[in-house]
Amino acid sequence: MGLQGQIIPYKNGEKEDDDDERAGKEISPFPPPPLHSKFAVVGYALTSKKIKSFLKPKLEGLARNKGILFVAIDQNRPLSDQGPFDIVLHKLTGKEWRQILEDYRQTHPEVTVLDPPDAIQHLHNRQSMLQCVADMNLSNSYGKVGIPKQLVIKKDASSIPGAVAKAGLMLPIVAKPLVADGSAKSHELSLAYDQQSLQKLEPPLVLQEFVNHGGVMFKVYIVGETIKVVRRFSLPDVCKRELSNIAGVFRFPRVSCAAASADNADLDPGVAELPPRPLLEKLARELCRRLGLRLFNLDIIREHGTRDRFYVIDINYFPGKSPFSFIFCYGKMPEYEHIFTDFLLSLVQNQYKKKST
Repeated sequence: MGLQGQIIPYKNGEKEDDDDERAGKEISPFPPPPLHSKFAVVGYALTSKKIKSFLKPKLEGLARNKGILFVAIDQNRPLSDQGPFDIVLHKLTGKEWRQILEDYRQTHPEVTVLDPPDAIQHLHNRQSMLQCVADMNLSNSYGKVGIPKQLVIKKDASSIPGAVAKAGLMLPIVAKPLVADGSAKSHELSLAYDQQSLQKLEPPLVLQEFVNHGGVMFKVYIVGETIKVVRRFSLPDVCKRELSNIAGVFRFPRVSCAAASADNADLDPGVAELPPRPLLEKLARELCRRLGLRLFNLDIIREHGTRDRFYVIDINYFPGKSPFSFIFCYGKMPEYEHIFTDFLLSLVQNQYKKKST
């Protein structure tokens, strides 16, 4: 079984070293950026909840030691009047904010916006979100990645049983809100066990065939060119006997977020084994290119009874609760703060290289 909580920098295929002992003042693999000041300035526009969970003193302190300064963006002032910024990090919603960022990108092409608002918007619809995975049709010697068979229902719950039958979806059916806007409701899901109960669902929805996966999902976090994989408990498998004896719709909260870690659980090796590293590298690289995003996570399951059949069931942008603060605890593995600050420095260095050519 692979290393628990793997960190995969997929650019060069090697694990990150930590030979500098991380003692005293941090030594960064990136030199301080030769820009307008000794600091690379990251303007951030985040919700108060996001600031509390993500922008912790440890991150800010480490960033300052590496030549990075986080500066809050004042949403009551024109963005162009603030800065100058090297990077704009944001996770706000609304058409007005998206337009502000788009205008800013046009007038400040030298600034890296994490990430482009139009690209993020693509993930707010579960139909378009997963379509890019389906279009990839990723398959190599390490496995195959797809999405569960799915169907979009925009209205009229009474039509769902007929539509499901016509599409050939097998019970039980997972129902998720079509809009994934980060709200608590958008992360709820329902499991319908019989045809009659399908009419109790509330469109607009994405309906997916439930795939038995041993009750474990893999959350794959992508930060630029680094991948972090953790196990989470998920919905249990459904056997044919249960399917014949259970009826109705069962509703669940945000399963992937609320579920306990499964990294240290006593699991069947066939269930616990992490997806192959080369497969994840290729998937992450291609999704970054197709989505135009650099900060997101995937929920992946392995079909129970197989070793190499994987399904992406959800994609989230810049996850609301960073997992890195409590799961980077394996010996010399670098913590999330190191990964994120090095990622920011790499973006600034890329900017400088472009200016120099």
